[in-house]
Amino acid sequence: MTENIAKKSCTPCRGGIPPLTSDEAAGYLSQTPGWDLLDDGHLIRRKFKFDDFKQALAFVDEVGRLAEEEGHHPDVCFGWGHAEVSLWTHKIKGLHENDFIMAAKINQLPGAS
Repeated sequence: MTENIAKKSCTPCRGGIPPLTSDEAAGYLSQTPGWDLLDDGHLIRRKFKFDDFKQALAFVDEVGRLAEEEGHHPDVCFGWGHAEVSLWTHKIKGLHENDFIMAAKINQLPGAS
């Protein structure tokens, strides 16, 4: 996994393909620092911390903008000073390269550090 996946774009997943194996998914984690592989390798999640609600909301708004732009939509939960983003590809009930592309792009958003 030497290619910078943050420079790629998500491609439509129509289903009919197997999800990434746990080993394949683990290989992408080096390009998505801060993300955890969970649920027996079926999803990735990252928790973000902020100074207040306004910053968390602004971050979630940017995640939503990016999701629409890429056509790949995460699950997002947020509140005062925090946000949690989970990614997995529903059509294949597991992880796809798109999930890691989104994670890498989310890591580049303002406030994600």
